[in-house]
Amino acid sequence: MSATRRLVLLRHAKAERPPAVRDHDRWLTTRGHRDAAATGEWLAGAGLRPDLVLCSSARRTVQTWASLREGLGVVGSPEPELRVEPDLYEASPAAVVNLVAEAADDVRTVLVVGHQPTLSQVAVALAGPGSDERLLRQVRAGLPTAGAAVLEAEGPWSAVEAASLRLTALHIP
Repeated sequence: MSATRRLVLLRHAKAERPPAVRDHDRWLTTRGHRDAAATGEWLAGAGLRPDLVLCSSARRTVQTWASLREGLGVVGSPEPELRVEPDLYEASPAAVVNLVAEAADDVRTVLVVGHQPTLSQVAVALAGPGSDERLLRQVRAGLPTAGAAVLEAEGPWSAVEAASLRLTALHIP
């Protein structure tokens, strides 16, 4: 039997919308930092410490990871591998799945820190048999800021494709 792999899709936390600032350069609000840390605490409590973090290059996603890792309790301990991926900023759902499918076989949990509506679309596309239908309805409505969808699969990351994972948890701060 192969090991269970977990994919956590995390929407960035609440960000400012100042005029004359490029969307890519928007930063988190105080609430955003607090919510990201709370989501990190939830992940820690659920045993979902990532081995690999795929993070959009947008300022708000990088800041979301920074606050989340404090709540997760990985600051000062061996940290997960972090890959800031410029392509995640405006990625299609297929591009996100392709990045996840490239994860090494020894990676058990992948965290993707990205944007809406892409992350909800990825979760809906990947959710297959055994998914929690109530959670799936919530994800279809959209992940809120600092919201996380957790999907599980057996087998290698390279086998991830449509309807091949189970949606098992959802966190809304």
